[in-house]
Amino acid sequence: MTRAVEVHELSDADAAAAVEEALSHGGRPGLRVDVVFVDDPTLQRMHEEFLDDPSLTDVMAFDYTETDGDADPEAEVFVSADRARAVALERGEESRDELLLYLVHGALHLCGLDDHEDAPREEMRAAERIVLSRLP
Repeated sequence: MTRAVEVHELSDADAAAAVEEALSHGGRPGLRVDVVFVDDPTLQRMHEEFLDDPSLTDVMAFDYTETDGDADPEAEVFVSADRARAVALERGEESRDELLLYLVHGALHLCGLDDHEDAPREEMRAAERIVLSRLP
């Protein structure tokens, strides 16, 4: 079961705009994506269950169009609000900015971008910077 958490740092409209901008940049505008903010333990369990990796993570994205053309939503992005807040605090930044980064990152994964190896990671980081620069 997924446990959603409250996120006061970011409005629903701002979250939706970040996802939409990333999807547009990545070539999948109009993809119906649900965003779920969760706590660290929830995302850690999901990370272990779906990727066989028990470590903490910040965001996971699931594309259901590959298995069900009629899926609604067509995709989901799960963001750890705990991780965003902790990382932002470490860096002396606003947690809102970290949440936006995770949303953009997750949406870009839905567009086929990856960050597990050096070359694709650089492409992902460049796309993140472009998308984030377009957000208010």
